[in-house]
Amino acid sequence: MFDIIVKGGTLPDGTVADIGLRDGLIAAIGDLAGAGAGRVFDASGDLVSPPFVDPHFHMDATLSYGKPRVNASGTLLEGIALWGELKEIVTIEEMVARGLRYCDWAASTGLLAIRSHVDTCDDRLLGVQAMLELREQVKDYIDLQLVAFPQDGLYRDPTARANTLRALDMGVEVVGGIPHFERTMTDGAASVRDLCETAAERGLMIDLHCDETDDPASRHVETLAYEVTRLGLQGRAAGSHLTSMHSMDNYYVSKLLPLMAEAGLSAIPNPLINITIQGRHDTFPKRRGLTRVKEMQAHGITVGWGQDCVLDPWYPLGTADMLDVAFMGLHVAQMTHPDEMRRCFDMVTTENARILNLPDYGLHVGARGSLVVLDAGDPVEALRLRPARLCVISNGRIVSEAPRGDSRLSIPHRPATVRRRHDPGM
Repeated sequence: MFDIIVKGGTLPDGTVADIGLRDGLIAAIGDLAGAGAGRVFDASGDLVSPPFVDPHFHMDATLSYGKPRVNASGTLLEGIALWGELKEIVTIEEMVARGLRYCDWAASTGLLAIRSHVDTCDDRLLGVQAMLELREQVKDYIDLQLVAFPQDGLYRDPTARANTLRALDMGVEVVGGIPHFERTMTDGAASVRDLCETAAERGLMIDLHCDETDDPASRHVETLAYEVTRLGLQGRAAGSHLTSMHSMDNYYVSKLLPLMAEAGLSAIPNPLINITIQGRHDTFPKRRGLTRVKEMQAHGITVGWGQDCVLDPWYPLGTADMLDVAFMGLHVAQMTHPDEMRRCFDMVTTENARILNLPDYGLHVGARGSLVVLDAGDPVEALRLRPARLCVISNGRIVSEAPRGDSRLSIPHRPATVRRRHDPGM
């Protein structure tokens, strides 16, 4: 007897199978004809996927767009300045409320694990308090992994280092940083070394905003790769954004990529944000800022797509849908071969789960009972259509259902009935 049987679904590898869930876990995969269940969900002809995972987000700022003003220039630096104004007037209660609205929205799209950077450049650590409370409130249906992030620079802000350590003491589980925002390249490199040593001493993962700039001379990812290797942080470290790599000299990159691979360093580009924030100082030709995704993958580097922002000081759009992120990523990275498109689907599911070191993730017996049924036949069709999530199951419990559209037909448009998901608005 199962709690739930998802019947006749097509797995990402093309296998058609029933999935039985019991006590919050996947208990069986195969032909479960005749087996009993409290609920049977017919997924015949539908794609059944492990949950979507977002490895890079800013939950403390999400859904705050327009407060206290909009980012007129659209640049990273104005966004940081605007966030500085906003965090002077936010409250713990407001950040928790916005976060809850976003998490409910995310769950409706099948996004059940999120790594969120939380600003530690505030002596009150209101954002840290809010995100720790939010993590507790959503733990039954979303894995919220928090990064201690000194937004204004570990050394540039006079109390950021102490506050970052305080945040880790409070229960934030990943070390963050932003070396390219320090006053000098030397300070940036020193901050990478300091933060990696902190992660090593505490046995934590590390994820740095690294070289989020158009400057080809911003090369902190090289220092990060070196420190990860020196300190034995392989498999626990990620470099987010890495946009300077799109402007770097090809010869230098030919040296850099093997160093990153040797370090076991993961990479997290954020295509929606990278292509809108970068290149703002260019006329034409205008750079679009996405890092060298396919080149990194060719060297065996784990690369996952991140969402970064939704309706906040840096980005005025967003849908909480990782398929939108992958859809944009495959266009900008020119990953249009069928194998590459399937890899883009993996980059918002299994690859991102690997980056977050999520335990018991996936579609196999003994894994956590979390999955998504999509109104599409396979991963490429899911990317093309970004269809309805017919059923979202988290830890053995159905948390969201949506009506079926006709998205599996070979039609050149998306019917209005497909996109029925909760939009929390502002």
